Amino acid sequence: MKNAIVLEGINDINNTTTPTPADQIIAGYQTMINQAHTAGVRIIGGTILPHSTQTADRAAIRAQVNDWIRTSGAFDAVIDFDAALRDPANPARLLPAYDSGDHLHPNSAGMQAIANTVNLSLLTS
Repeated sequence: MKNAIVLEGINDINNTTTPTPADQIIAGYQTMINQAHTAGVRIIGGTILPHSTQTADRAAIRAQVNDWIRTSGAFDAVIDFDAALRDPANPARLLPAYDSGDHLHPNSAGMQAIANTVNLSLLTS
């Protein structure tokens, strides 16, 4: 069985003048899920990482999408990258030890934390 891990969406929220609404991001995920299943690929959803410089409306979109990823059952499995890399004292930001300095991209330790979050049994079941 082939597997794909999807970690997408932050650019749809951040890199536009008007952020993409959560329902459109979710529709994009649904399309990816359907295409993966049609191709015989299990698709594992990864939650979107925190970004502390987001406006409140953009943070709300990220939270809504992450909630859908975690609870919809649409993916074959879920990896909660958000929970693994966020700062427990301020869940809207990356843990400083994992922050590359731009408050969005993980540094080497953050990338290792992402790798460590992947339960390899997900890829063999």
